[in-house]
Amino acid sequence: MAKINPEFQTERLILRQTDISDATFLLELLNSPDWLTYIGDRQVYTQNDGVAYIKNKITPQFERLGYGSYTIIRKENGAKIGSCGLYDRGGIDGIDIGYALLPQFYKKGFALEAVNELKNIAFNQFGLKAIHAITNKENLSSQQLLKKMRFSFESFVTLPPETEEIMLFSLRKST
Repeated sequence: MAKINPEFQTERLILRQTDISDATFLLELLNSPDWLTYIGDRQVYTQNDGVAYIKNKITPQFERLGYGSYTIIRKENGAKIGSCGLYDRGGIDGIDIGYALLPQFYKKGFALEAVNELKNIAFNQFGLKAIHAITNKENLSSQQLLKKMRFSFESFVTLPPETEEIMLFSLRKST
């Protein structure tokens, strides 16, 4: 198991292990229009649901693998602006990198900055040889970001228990 490092920093951002203090923020993020459209309803409708989501979905993976979901925080003002993480998802052979921002933080380079840092950490600190990313076919912004980071489209997949086909991208560590 990789050693848990609860925090990483970039020029403008802090990536901090998502914890119970993020329940209210996750409630907002997981119910934002693009999250619901492109990622899906996680049935987090109250702050208590947010706490349960963190305790039941996020914390166990950190305990098992040493990495997982990180809350993205702006250094400038301490605002929680999104989430970025390395996820062990059913239906994917390997680890998936995922990310989402609140809409008011789109098109400012934050997603690219956070994902690029987490990609480097995945390869250089956690020892992963490849990472995957999934995205909805209609999510052109996400596809563009993945291509910019040199992820390659691999195939269309359907992750259980879903029925909708999504796009699977992969990136292998350079040697």
